[in-house]
This record gives sequence, C-alpha cells and structure tokens, in this order.
Amino acid sequence: MKRSIAALVMTTSLVFAGGAFAQTLDKVVKVGSLGDQSGLYADIGGPGSSVAAQMAIEDSGLLAKGWKIDLISADHQNKPDVGVNIGKQWIDVEKVDVFVDLASSGVGLAIANLAKEKNVVNLNSGSASSDLTGAQCSPKHRALGLRHLDARQRHRQGAGESGGDSWFFLTADYAFGHALERDTAAVVVANGGKVLGAVKHPLNNADFSSFLLQAQSSKAKIIGLANAGGDTTNAIKQAAEFGIVAGGQKLAGMLMFLTDVQALGLNVAQGLNFTETFYWDMNDQTRAFTKRFNEKYKKSPPTMVQAGVYSSLIHYFKALEALGGNPHDGRAVVAKMKEMPTDDALFGKGSIRADGRKIHPAYLFEVKKPAESKYPFDFYKLVATIPAEEAFIPLEKSACPLLKKS
Repeated sequence: MKRSIAALVMTTSLVFAGGAFAQTLDKVVKVGSLGDQSGLYADIGGPGSSVAAQMAIEDSGLLAKGWKIDLISADHQNKPDVGVNIGKQWIDVEKVDVFVDLASSGVGLAIANLAKEKNVVNLNSGSASSDLTGAQCSPKHRALGLRHLDARQRHRQGAGESGGDSWFFLTADYAFGHALERDTAAVVVANGGKVLGAVKHPLNNADFSSFLLQAQSSKAKIIGLANAGGDTTNAIKQAAEFGIVAGGQKLAGMLMFLTDVQALGLNVAQGLNFTETFYWDMNDQTRAFTKRFNEKYKKSPPTMVQAGVYSSLIHYFKALEALGGNPHDGRAVVAKMKEMPTDDALFGKGSIRADGRKIHPAYLFEVKKPAESKYPFDFYKLVATIPAEEAFIPLEKSACPLLKKS
C-alpha cells in the first residue's frame, strides 16, 4: 500500500517574471494575502492564510532587524477577473512584492500570468491545477509546486485493492476541475481502465442529486470527485443519502482537507483515505505551531494550504535576508529561493526541484472512527509515508516547456 497512494504535493507555487534588476536594496516588504475569504474555500485558506502569513512575518526575525513588513488581505471571490483587478491595484498602487494563498486555480493561473508580467513573486499554496507547473511554465515563470497531484498516484489511491478499473467523474467546471479530471482520466486509460463518463457541475454547487444519479447509473466502480472544499463535502454527504457507497460504488476524493472531515463529521468521513502533506498533530513542532495559530484563529487547526503560506513565506524572507535586502525584483528573489535548501518547523528539510516544485514527503491518512478520536480534531491515523523522491511526477515527465528546451 505504501507504493500505491496518492502523492499530494503540498504547499506553494512560486512565479516570477523578468525585468531589470533593481539598482538598490531596501528593507521594505509588502505581502498580499489574496484568497477566498467567504466562499467554499474560505476554511481551506482565506482568513487562516492571513493569520499564517502574519505569523511568518513575526517568526522571520526581520522586524527586530529593522525591516518594515506589511500585510494586506482581500477576497478574490473565486473569480479570476476580480483577482486580477485586485492584483493590479496591489502591485501598481500598494506596491505588493509577493502574493500568498490563492485557493482557486482559475484565480491562481490568472495571478501567475500577472506576476509574470509585473515581475513580482507569487507563492501559491492554494491552487491545485497541474498546469501551474506544467503547460503554463515558461522561461519567465517558475513554480515552487507544493500542492500539485501526481495523477498516477491519485489513480492508484482511488483504485486501491478493489479492482476499480472503471471511473465516472464529478468535475468542478473550471480550470482546477478540468485539469484534475484530464490528468487522472489519462492515467486510468493508460493503466487499462475505462472512463465511463463525466459530468461537470457549477462551482460552489449545493444540489448534486442529478449529477450523482448519472454517476450511479453509469455503474462505474469508482466515482472520482474532481472538486474540492464545500463541493466535495456536499457531494459525499448526498452520495450517502443516495446509498451509492452502500450499493457497491466507491467515492474517490481527489483533494481533501482537515476542514472537509470537520464538515462531514467522523460518522460520515470515517474510513476515507487521502493524502496530505501537513497534519497539525504530526509531531511536537506542528502541535506547537498549531497552538500559536489557534490563539489567533480559533475555528480549526491549520490546513496544508495555510501551513504552506507560512512555510513559503519563511523561505522567501530567508532569501531576502541572504540578498541583503529587498531588490523588488521577482526574478532575483526567486533565483535566490531556488538556490537555497528549504527548512522550517512544519515541513522540515526539503529542496526546490529544477521545475520549481518543492520536494518533501507526503502522507497517506485514514480518517478515524468516532470511537478512535480522543480529543478535538484528532481525525487522522497515519497509514504510510511517501518519500519525497516518490511523491511527485518525475522531472523527465514534466510538461513544462522550459524543461523540454533545456
């Protein structure tokens, strides 16, 4: 089983663009936390990401050394045009140096292009589209890809030992869902399976009855949920009402979080297997961070998106200090970040691969039964650890055009 789990590559997408290197350095930084502050992804990132960003600013040690670091936040409403308008205002007027969070791949891809154009740093811990580190990679675009799924492992997790060789997809109708279905379906077929159909649903959908009936009638052994957040939890809850799992079909959540288990409750979520790269109760360091985090954000422990905001900013600040100041040049900062090994309390030691992906272990968890949970948010038991070198799409198979030319 250790070799047949999904590798959920967690934390961050780092994007930069070219531009003349700034002639002077200063010690002024502005961080922009752009996330879903009120919609279906708000619990994944949003307000909690802003808390994590502020903690990274404080923990960096730069304030005590005379740096001035400000944080601003905004709600992109899961709309690319809204996100881009905010991003332009932030860069041109607010002089934002770095973006964080960006849960929602439609917004994430749009901000990646804006960051490339404006030569600012983009630390994307919230978007999961593989295109961020694949087809949309370019000589002026780098991604520190910390939360992009390996479709081969995702297929294996869904199929498991059940012989699940036929799939039907419920897909969120935007960039993230389309990429998730595309990548997983290709691997299903390559491994001798069949895709019996798919149906696309609106983002932030409340009623999945018609979509679930189509999936049920397909007789597919696995129903792949190519969605996230509230869409995933709504689909799982309604699938239980339809008796889909009881009828012999299996649900495969392609991207799930601690907050999804919280929303479902252990009675419904028990037994679900999925991969994360951060869990608040992993060790003394993650528990200590969570205690401090929950002093400021009491709703839930940090998700892997929020942990990714903290981790990526800590590394960003280390790079600025190594440069001797802020050049306000995304290309220069990203280059320094890629030179330096990563190391922080939440993800430990790691590295940034040639294609920009952040490399570290991932973990397969099983959701506990209600009787197994001993304290609040004691949701997971560790099934297996995926070594860093096995948790990601091999570099030689990357779709990044830059790598193919180099």
